[in-house]
Amino acid sequence: MSKKGFSTKAIHAGHEGFKPDSMSTPLYQSVAYPYEDAKEAAEIFRGEKHGYTYGRWDNPTVEVFEKRMAALENTEGAIAASSGMAAIFLLCHHLMNPGDEIVSSNRVYGGTFGLFETGLKKMGSKVNWVCNPENLDAWAAAITPKTRFLFVESPSNPSLFIGDIPALAKLAKSKNIPLVVDNTIATPALQTPADLGANLIVHSTTKYICGNASSLGGIICGPKSITEGIRQSGIRYLGPSMTPFNAWLNLNGLETLSLRMEKHSSNAQAVATFLDKHPRVESVNYPGLTTNPYHKMKDVNKLKGFSSLMSFVIKGNYDDATKFIDAMQVFTHATHLGTCKSIVTHPASTTHSAMGEVEMKKAGISPAMVRFSVGIEDTEDLINDISQALEKK
Repeated sequence: MSKKGFSTKAIHAGHEGFKPDSMSTPLYQSVAYPYEDAKEAAEIFRGEKHGYTYGRWDNPTVEVFEKRMAALENTEGAIAASSGMAAIFLLCHHLMNPGDEIVSSNRVYGGTFGLFETGLKKMGSKVNWVCNPENLDAWAAAITPKTRFLFVESPSNPSLFIGDIPALAKLAKSKNIPLVVDNTIATPALQTPADLGANLIVHSTTKYICGNASSLGGIICGPKSITEGIRQSGIRYLGPSMTPFNAWLNLNGLETLSLRMEKHSSNAQAVATFLDKHPRVESVNYPGLTTNPYHKMKDVNKLKGFSSLMSFVIKGNYDDATKFIDAMQVFTHATHLGTCKSIVTHPASTTHSAMGEVEMKKAGISPAMVRFSVGIEDTEDLINDISQALEKK
């Protein structure tokens, strides 16, 4: 399947060997699998024969999803997890020991910030934040002999920072450490970090991969030495595995991913252009705008589009932002992103509130910021909804 195009792989990769075959990958809703005899059981557990052992470790439906994601991300392997945060945690657990460090951009999702800032400390490790991640020298200065990997979320949620993935990959390679890229916002339909030199890719599949807010999930894509290493260790005794049903839902979502991401990106471009010219909007963060400082990264990272996520600052304060959100009729007010439905969120009071005012300011999140995840509805309806809500602000 490696020579096939993206959409072909998104529909077919990993679906082999089912008897009888079916149009939809079968849902193996089972936690255990009977063996022919004791000899087969021993061979499967020793890895001498392909087979399935226990639902927390492996499952035929989940395996198809893992193979398909690995094919789309152009990596050797993949391992699915119960959520995006579980995937990042598993990676930290596998690559780090007490006393180790990581280096990360501070432009990350609030949950990731919490794991790195608080969770790592409880595990005896630490994060060295890069507060000006546009500067490669700042990354280099943060690396120490204890650094185990570099982490970048690109594009980031919600400030839409875009990192120079090839340059970061080169830096990581020079230090003999891996570069981990959170590719949740772009998805492999718009960006393939492995082709840019990244070693490991993580996703919250809850977002665009699923596409309709029906299932939690996460995945790590990368070398089999790491993905299978996690399968043989951390996921067995920690247990944050993906359920077969959620893998099945994600497989269904992947079949339309390229179409959805194209529509997400075109709708977002139209919305950003409208907001950029509106007198009641102070600034717009969307890399698709030519005035955006990260627009130039399209060629650097070989981006096919800028996805649906954007943030903008209303002229006013906290109350003005929340009044605008409450006036919306087509956009759904929810703390989510990446669905077919357009979503509006107030980061300072919800998704990033745990960071506190000081850290939010460092990350460029103001009280008057509003975040959009632009869906695939009719463009005119979305712009009309934004217009009427701004008039009521």
